[in-house]
Amino acid sequence: MASVKDVEKLADDLENLVEELRNEVKNGSADFERLMQIADEISEHADGAAQTFSTLNDALMARLNELGGGTKRSSSQSKSQTSSSSSSS
Repeated sequence: MASVKDVEKLADDLENLVEELRNEVKNGSADFERLMQIADEISEHADGAAQTFSTLNDALMARLNELGGGTKRSSSQSKSQTSSSSSSS
């Protein structure tokens, strides 16, 4: 499972890529192919960070539901299943 350490690593990678992008722009080199590659890498890393946050959020929400809302959810699911079964009969 993803962790906060994974996010920290992604943030470090993003920081390095942004710095590389800045340097390319400051140097005035019009190597648009290289700028495009760096931008793609930044995008991939940002997507990775978003996925990590999503995974962490899902895990936390599942745990919170287990601890607090799990019994309520289970009973309402049982009622829904019972209603569905009897209405389809």
